[in-house]
Amino acid sequence: MIWAITGGTGFVGGRTIERALARGDEVRALARRPQPERAGVTWIAGALDDPAALSELVSTADAVVHIAGAVNAPDRDAFVAANIAGTAAVVEAARVWAVRRFVHVSSLAAREPALSIYGWSKAGAEDVVRASDLDWTIVRPPGVYGPGDLEQRDLFRAARLGVVPVPPAGRLSVIHADDLARLLLALATAPGDRTIYEPEDAAGPLSYADFAAAIGRGVGRRRARAIPLPAALLRTAARADRLLRRGHAKLTADRVSYMLHPDWTADPAKRPPPALWTPQIPLDTGMAETARWYRAHGLL
Repeated sequence: MIWAITGGTGFVGGRTIERALARGDEVRALARRPQPERAGVTWIAGALDDPAALSELVSTADAVVHIAGAVNAPDRDAFVAANIAGTAAVVEAARVWAVRRFVHVSSLAAREPALSIYGWSKAGAEDVVRASDLDWTIVRPPGVYGPGDLEQRDLFRAARLGVVPVPPAGRLSVIHADDLARLLLALATAPGDRTIYEPEDAAGPLSYADFAAAIGRGVGRRRARAIPLPAALLRTAARADRLLRRGHAKLTADRVSYMLHPDWTADPAKRPPPALWTPQIPLDTGMAETARWYRAHGLL
């Protein structure tokens, strides 16, 4: 097969490319900046707002896996451009080239569009996909972790000291990036079902205390205690990050809004069918792999 992948230079996209190449397939991937040459991968220079690049990306593809999007953005317009308009542009390119199979990576945040601009924009992107005549499937991943991820790095660093800062009381699901990549490729080779799936790993829903303990075991701590951060403290930290890093802030007020939601667990009714996909990487194995990667790269 020939895959057209957006977001291929990111964490999940990179793992998806690895899995596609391991299958012996070819990949066409969008990239804003020049990338090293790699056997089996054709890098297409451009971005989601470049119709010519998107046309070239999907022109020979058997399936499109749309992963690119923004988790953080300085304002609503930037979220619209990255998540809604960007998705519409990829959908249109697929329609023009009659690439019927379309797998769209969304987020659990799309279930709660009133909580954050991010969640609202991901819900808007889902609306674009659902309104199309493509054979689409939407995947809403929970928290994604694994070797190569930089979003969770500070939690692993803190766990070495026996503590893990977390939001106030709540639950979450997680998934290893390689398991997610396997699901995306499995869906892209299956008939279109116009369904929304919410995968998670075999551990199922986790309390924040469970999550902290798993990270602690990953870094070799027998015990790592979850330290719930009050909402007021998170909001203050977001204002401080905005003042310090302005448009490059990582902890934004918008991000705090969805962090404070008490339930980011996958819906069991939206679990992918076992005949198509089941998670293969146990939580403790994945956490240990991630910690080893951080150490190997001097990040822990």
